[in-house]
Amino acid sequence: MGVDGRRFLWGLGRNYVRYSPGTLGKNMLARVYLTPHLREHSVRREARTRFGARLLVDSEDLIQRHLYMFGVWEPHLTHWLQARLKPGDVFVDVGANIGYFSVLGSSLVGPNGTVVAVEASPAFHRRLVQHAYMNGCGNLRAIQAAASDRDETLRFVQASSRNAGATSTVPYTGPTESEFEVDAHPLTQLLSETELGRARVIKIDVEGAEGAAVRGLKPVLSQLRADVEVVVEVTPERMRALGDSVDELLATFQDRGFHTYQLDNDYDPGSYPAAIRRPRPPRRWLEPVTEEMDLVFSRIDAELLA
Repeated sequence: MGVDGRRFLWGLGRNYVRYSPGTLGKNMLARVYLTPHLREHSVRREARTRFGARLLVDSEDLIQRHLYMFGVWEPHLTHWLQARLKPGDVFVDVGANIGYFSVLGSSLVGPNGTVVAVEASPAFHRRLVQHAYMNGCGNLRAIQAAASDRDETLRFVQASSRNAGATSTVPYTGPTESEFEVDAHPLTQLLSETELGRARVIKIDVEGAEGAAVRGLKPVLSQLRADVEVVVEVTPERMRALGDSVDELLATFQDRGFHTYQLDNDYDPGSYPAAIRRPRPPRRWLEPVTEEMDLVFSRIDAELLA
């Protein structure tokens, strides 16, 4: 079979995974065939998300590959945000990457709402701004900075373009593709008083630096609106490498009346067809946090955060 024939078959497989109803065979097709091919043979083009946004993607990268295959990233979180954010709300996206969640939030909070997207990487920030323009997100404010508990300059390392979202301040001694420095400030400085006061959901995904980001928010946590919810990707091993503690992060929220919930998140492409079809709400979490997971902190006291 020639090159054109193989391209046709790969395109057919991607279209089946992306557009056909049901889940029959999709997990195997996505995991065993499409993912290795799209990682090694990069596809660079515009992709449509399931909520109708236009995003420029490069399938070599983990996040962008999932967007190209499925039209969604982190389907459980996506579904939960769609149920949470309402017109007029403020959504804060810390670690915005190329802007998938920021653009989603923009469509949900509407012209009377606001999205504040904080992204440290200059390259991701440029793409975030481009995506905001492409999708008419006039309610989106993009900030190129890092979130911390003090004013400082941080050094970031990107180990591989195959998972550029893992770019981090965690010390790394292996081969790197790029490094950069960026100014960091507490969220209380990056956000205005109005944005803080109206924030409905604050999402923090900062690859190990969540301890400092949460400490920077700590002085105002008790003053935020009663229904505010904070989503944090917690990475215990990376936190320890930066001298931080998961227990301290949990206590920061629990001491201020927040309950802890775990939100399903699996980067395995084989898990996506079922997750898209039946997304699950966050469920109460009472166990020690010993591995990477997405946690939601809410003042609601329930078994499920539906």
